[in-house]
Formats: sequence, C-alpha cells, structure tokens
Amino acid sequence: MSGLNDTHNPDRKSWVESANNPETDFPIQNLPYGVFSQDGGPKRVGIAIGDQILDLTALEEAGRLSPAEGKKVFSDGVLNPFMALPQNNWSETRSRIADLLDAKAGDRQLPLVAQTAVDMHLPIFVRSFTDFYASKEHATNVGSMFRDPDNALMPNWLHIPIGYNGRASTVVVSGTPIHRPSGQLKGPNDDVPYFGPCQKLDIELELGAIVGTSNPMGQPLTAAAAYENIFGYVLLNDWSARDIQVWEYQPLGPFQSKAFGSTISPWVVTREALEKFRVPAPERVKPLLPYLQEETPNNFDIHLEVSLTPPSGKPKTISRTNYKYMYYSSALQLVHHASSGCAMETGDLLGSGTISGPTPDSFGSLLELSWNGKEPLQIDGESRSFLEDGDSVDITGWCSGDYRIGFGNCEGTVLPAVTFGE
Repeated sequence: MSGLNDTHNPDRKSWVESANNPETDFPIQNLPYGVFSQDGGPKRVGIAIGDQILDLTALEEAGRLSPAEGKKVFSDGVLNPFMALPQNNWSETRSRIADLLDAKAGDRQLPLVAQTAVDMHLPIFVRSFTDFYASKEHATNVGSMFRDPDNALMPNWLHIPIGYNGRASTVVVSGTPIHRPSGQLKGPNDDVPYFGPCQKLDIELELGAIVGTSNPMGQPLTAAAAYENIFGYVLLNDWSARDIQVWEYQPLGPFQSKAFGSTISPWVVTREALEKFRVPAPERVKPLLPYLQEETPNNFDIHLEVSLTPPSGKPKTISRTNYKYMYYSSALQLVHHASSGCAMETGDLLGSGTISGPTPDSFGSLLELSWNGKEPLQIDGESRSFLEDGDSVDITGWCSGDYRIGFGNCEGTVLPAVTFGE
C-alpha cells in the first residue's frame, strides 16, 4: 500500500512506556487527535499516547510544532483549523509528533498530562451531519421486519448510498447523557396520534467519517479523492427513537426521531493511522455506476463491540461486529454526497449507518438484536428489548494486527424524558 510510511513501522516504540503495552488503544502507530481541558481551563488540542496526552497547543505556542507556517492551528480548541490544511501537512505533522515520542528521541521534556486528569470535549466543530444506511445486513433485517422478507431491500438500495441530513447541533462527545426524547406517537390500535416519551429508544452502532479537505460547490469527487479528503474517523452512536420514527418517516424520512442526540468518541483516529487495515468492500450484488467504482480497498477491518449496563447491574457485551461488512465505504458515501455538486466542508460528519454483521450476535441495534421486541435480551437478570432510563451504552472499536489501533470509548447514559414545563 503506497500510503504506508515509517509511522506505521510495527517495531517502533515510544519512550512513553504505557504506549508500548500491547493492550493500549494508543500506541505510537495511532496518534489520534482530541480536545481536552484541565480544572475548568481552556480547551486544548492533544494527541493520545498510551495513557497520556501530548499537549499540541503548548508545543505550538513554544514553537516546537508548526503545522502551518505563520499561523497557529491548535489554539482554537477544535481540530477544524488543522484539518483545513493541505493533506501533506497532516502527514508531516504526524511524522513530526511520532519522532518526538519515539524511544530514540533525545529530548523527552514534552508537555504530557494523564488522560485521567482531564475532561474531554467535542473534538471538531461539526459543520453538518449526514447519516447513511449502508449496511446490507442491517437494511435486509429492517426490510424483513417491516416489509416483505423476500424483497427486503428497496429497489434503489443496491445502486445508491442512501442517506439523510441530520442535526449537527446535537452531536455530543462521549460521556454526555442523553434525555429520552418525546414526540408524536401512534400505536397500531390508536385512532389519532398523541405526544409523549419514546418507548422504543434504541442505539445505532456506527463509524463516523470526518471531512478534512473541502470541495467547492459544483465540483464532484472521485472515489480516490474522497478517500484522501477524509481526515479521520470516530465511533458514533446515532441514538434512535423507533416508535417516533415509524409514525413520522413517510414520505421524507427520519426527523425528530433522529434529532435528539448523536454521540461520538473523543479521539479522532486519522485515516493515515488506519492505512494498514484497509480491506475491500463485500462483493457487489449488482454493478455500481461508474462514478461509484473503487479502484482501491476503502473499507477497514475494525472490530466493534457494544456493551449495555443496566442502572443496578453489570455491563454485558450485546454485539460484536466489524466495519468490513459495510456495503458502501465512507469514501463512496462522500462521493455520492458530492456528486450533485454539493459542497462538502471541513468538519462535516458522515455517519456510516448501523453496522450489522451476518449473524444475530453481530447486529448493530436493539431493534435487530431483539427483533423489534419479539426476542428480548437478558442482561444481568433483566430483560431488554429497548433502552430503559438509567441504561448506559458503550461502544468500543479497534484494529488488530502487528499493533492495535483503538478508538477509545463512545459512551452515553439515558436520562428520563423532559416534559413541557420542567
């Protein structure tokens, strides 16, 4: 793979000892970006290395790191100014940071802070959020559940990455609690709808792709350019109100049922860090149109797990799956998004859509795992078809090979619905 360089060297070690633990998410081959603060202070940009954070804002202020000549890009408390730089600047900065943290480095007087001593924040200003529906297994399961199992996929699904524009304002960082949404509901035996708290609150296990390089309005992208324009990836839980959605989604798709909260992990794993774990997409059922043809493998072999913890119980892993099953890669999602001439901006977030695998234990939503409540899960003595107040959901993910590239945690806890007047 032409994208491999010395930052991917599996023999490379760091003088930060915790980064050499084979179980860490953050070895020197990873170097994901995040935003943190200490003791209520200002937000700062950092790199995760082992159980520490390297303060890039401090390095830039001291003149020891200069991604952009003549201007500061790590001083605003978000990654957008850095992501807007030319792509070679991303790679050069990654190489420079790796050299500073390398076991052979002579100067080890760097501004490090323990991850346990900081608060993590949303790493990017989310310019816009688009959610896709790109897992063939997930789309087949949902189609089988609510339509005809023999014709589970809609006629367009095998030809086009299906998506809709969501709410950027309610994308939050891991650890932010999520209130149960309220909305219009109509049961099968109700004559008219009513307004009340969601009764079928669900998760959606996703991977989020973050656009770094923008494309001008009117200028579409090739698959190769789209892949390169993606700065990095985060874990994503796109919380979903299934009962609100089933009433509102026709004819224009999800609205309030998907607008109340989307949780992302705090560390942005760069595209370059994932280069060694690229894999081809699944075999196509029908040929895609020429503009959606990929000449390189643009999926990733990322193991993903979801655990659920009841309020008074212990966590239980409820799903194990892999991003490699996705029918449409993030690059193809970006290609299609820009194909009309849509301008994609630095900080745009693309949700993969629910990632489900081929077996029941690899489904990426409770809707599938419980088959819409017909087969409830047993968790520490409690039954779950959908989420209850006080439940916590945690998504983790990592690539595994010569070294481990992890994403950290993507966690959220369900709070009770807020009614009008409270």
